[in-house]
Amino acid sequence: MPRLLAIDYGNKRVGLAVTDPLQLIATPLDTIHSKDLFDFVKKYHQQEGGLAGIVIGMPRTLMNEATDSTSAVVGVVRKLRRELPEVPVHEVDERFTSRMAHQTMRDGGLGQKARRDKALVDRISATIILQSFLDSRPL
Repeated sequence: MPRLLAIDYGNKRVGLAVTDPLQLIATPLDTIHSKDLFDFVKKYHQQEGGLAGIVIGMPRTLMNEATDSTSAVVGVVRKLRRELPEVPVHEVDERFTSRMAHQTMRDGGLGQKARRDKALVDRISATIILQSFLDSRPL
């Protein structure tokens, strides 16, 4: 069964997570530079024999309004849909994912120095986005 790929997009870095083949559990995959995103996704799609879908975190404020990053993510979604039309792209509310990632790191016993690793925070945020998508799907 094809996997789902999650994207936590940032202007500098992109956190990535992926499901297991049964699409039950999300795990961190990688952190890459934002300029490498499309090449990475296309290559991963080819290597894995196809993706079942892409889940991308959509940044919103507490009042459900666009943030400074929202337009960039909308552009990424459009380009993904244009370049990989056979792969569904799902948008997920990403409010609080960075805060949840930091809490997860604290709960996991990671020290303060490890919690400052922004690449790790991005991977964990992508994992949280993907797991929330999996948990919200009807059984």
